[in-house]
Amino acid sequence: MSGADGTAPSEGRGPLRIVLADDERMVRTALRAILGAEPDMEVVGEAATGAEAVPMIRELRPDVVLMDVRMPEIDGIRATEQVLAGMAEPPRILVVTTFENDAYVYDALRAGAHGFLLKRAGVEDLVQAVRIVARSDSLLFPAAVRELAARYAGARAARESARALRARLSDREADVLRLMTKGLTNAEIADRLAVGPATVKTHVAGVLAKLGVRDRTQAVIAAYESGFVRPG
Repeated sequence: MSGADGTAPSEGRGPLRIVLADDERMVRTALRAILGAEPDMEVVGEAATGAEAVPMIRELRPDVVLMDVRMPEIDGIRATEQVLAGMAEPPRILVVTTFENDAYVYDALRAGAHGFLLKRAGVEDLVQAVRIVARSDSLLFPAAVRELAARYAGARAARESARALRARLSDREADVLRLMTKGLTNAEIADRLAVGPATVKTHVAGVLAKLGVRDRTQAVIAAYESGFVRPG
């Protein structure tokens, strides 16, 4: 699987393996047609409910999951939590939704989803989103994540205060986290801070470890919820 260094999970071992979880057959068919046409992607499974998706994902061990946020039996939020809790090396999870400002989307990101995608997105946006999420060195749609944080972070119990969060980070790690909230890649952060990409990789890994989160999206959510950074 991919990590904080931004390495794509499929490097050196074939195309990205993708599972589709959506209760609408037409949506799954469209997604399969679009993604299956890409030479570096392969749809290896489909599920119509969250209850079907969780064991399928554990068995197939895909690189990326497109997870509908609202499904019968088990919704995308609970399914995301179960997948992340039950796998040592879980896939990257991209939540698929109709409304980008939906509280369900924010809760899914908070639960560990790595990004979200609107069902009305165009073909190029869909393909790019899958690649960005798989690569993991950038925050998918940072402006939208900031808007979600502005709308819902205050209504959620903060994991810790801004002061407590800041105390856990070195000065450079704090700088890196602030730039992560803007959606910058490792290379862009390195350029901004005038350091090497390997140094940024080390600092990103340090931020994730010290905050006790899996990836950049959760780190950004924690930064907003604590007040370490503020929307706008």
